[in-house]
Amino acid sequence: MRALEILSQVDFIAAEDTRHTRRLLSHYDIGNKLISCHEHNEAERVEGIIEKLASGMTAALATDAGTPAVSDPGYRLVNAAAAAGIRIIPIPGPSAAMTALCASGLPSDAFFFAGFPPSRTAKRRERMQAIAHIPGTLILYESANRIGATLKDALDIFGDRAAVLAREMTKTHEEFIRGSISEILAELEGRQSVKGEITLLIAPSVAQKAADPSAVRELIVAGLKSKTAGASSLAKEISKTCGVSRQAVYDMILEIKGQG
Repeated sequence: MRALEILSQVDFIAAEDTRHTRRLLSHYDIGNKLISCHEHNEAERVEGIIEKLASGMTAALATDAGTPAVSDPGYRLVNAAAAAGIRIIPIPGPSAAMTALCASGLPSDAFFFAGFPPSRTAKRRERMQAIAHIPGTLILYESANRIGATLKDALDIFGDRAAVLAREMTKTHEEFIRGSISEILAELEGRQSVKGEITLLIAPSVAQKAADPSAVRELIVAGLKSKTAGASSLAKEISKTCGVSRQAVYDMILEIKGQG
């Protein structure tokens, strides 16, 4: 494997977690110098590493899982190396985003990788609203303990789009859950617990692009006149019917009620 050749040939390895990388090196009898380079110390490490590279030394960048600099440490170091005129050679490796997209069955001609959404609700919703209208499949990473909240926000902001949740890919308990966002949420809520690393893919909404604002407005006006449902329930119903995000419908309801 080319990756093993590189790890054995370079002068030193910058590793996200030296303990994890040392296990890999020990398994293949590679005795190489390791220095830590992770999320919390990368900015401090960059200058020293660049000095070593500028002096003629060679290095490899390794992360615990996935590809360096893709929702993992590394982009600051790569950016600094490029600015210093140091040659950068990418070594193809595993990427949860690309692996999940290949197996998802969702459109792959255009996609947007959003990484991990913010942990705080307000910031997470703000990020989702910013990417809601991107014309491509959305790819997000999420932790098992926050996936429920993220799915609820996604349902509210994106509408009930087709989605795929990929869990524990390439491992013993690999699983793909397919359906609408609400169906995936219901599936997870029916389980005692959810474990593992999660990649969430959300399809672009053709219906959302094609929705006629005047038609949505007519449905809202009719719903308000009937007085059979509150604003939240009405927004949820129209969101499913038109493929428009629940939040967008709810905002329109408040606007119309304010005009009345």
